[in-house]
Amino acid sequence: MELRINRAKQKLANGEVVTIVSGITHPDDIDAVGALGFDGIWLEGEHGSTEASELGNLTRACDIWGMTSVARINLNEQGLIYRTLDRGAQAIVVPHVNNAAEAQNVVDGGKFTPLGKRGMFTSRQGYDVENYLHKANAETMLIVLIEDIVAWENLDEIIAVDGIDVFFVAPSDFAASMGHMGDLNHPDVVEKITDALTRIVAAGKHAGALATNENVAAYVELGVRFFMAGAGPWIGNGFNEFVANANSGKK
Repeated sequence: MELRINRAKQKLANGEVVTIVSGITHPDDIDAVGALGFDGIWLEGEHGSTEASELGNLTRACDIWGMTSVARINLNEQGLIYRTLDRGAQAIVVPHVNNAAEAQNVVDGGKFTPLGKRGMFTSRQGYDVENYLHKANAETMLIVLIEDIVAWENLDEIIAVDGIDVFFVAPSDFAASMGHMGDLNHPDVVEKITDALTRIVAAGKHAGALATNENVAAYVELGVRFFMAGAGPWIGNGFNEFVANANSGKK
């Protein structure tokens, strides 16, 4: 058996746009949206309910449809990183990475030797895969969140760390760290986020961003190719359109 292809990682390597959807929390729901063409599902383990015991079924549902399982964890701990990968996640998202040492810790936890220090254990993705330990590094995806102003200050050293697939600029905590809690559109916040994304792309690295229908085109123009989008706003927009159309038919 061959190791499953990491769809999101493959598309990034090809210069294509990658769309990861958040807000889908049950294997049955992942299965239900599988045919829509999402590149991956964001499994929320920092602010949501995703636990290690659930990752097997959640990632299996992603596997069925060839979607990348992207699991956000809540701490930059090597054991937590490789346990999440062992449970079947194809990609890891690590919060609050603020300097080169913290970025290197993500690589050490997420990659087998000689690239890192990941514990020698066969992931669920590795069952019946010949030489899995030698092949896993090529498909494992590591994503770090740039979400503090101190990370922006240290950005050059962070993006110089090899082995990180996506440097994702997360706006909410970023704005709060600048003293603009809840004001993601404050000019200073927008300026710093735009600068971070531009510098990441200029360094030849992959930038990631939280996207909406309104801002995604502008981010693509900046060179961003990796996006996380919430299912909730899409559902809300569709519902509002439905209600408006229904009301327009009233006599």
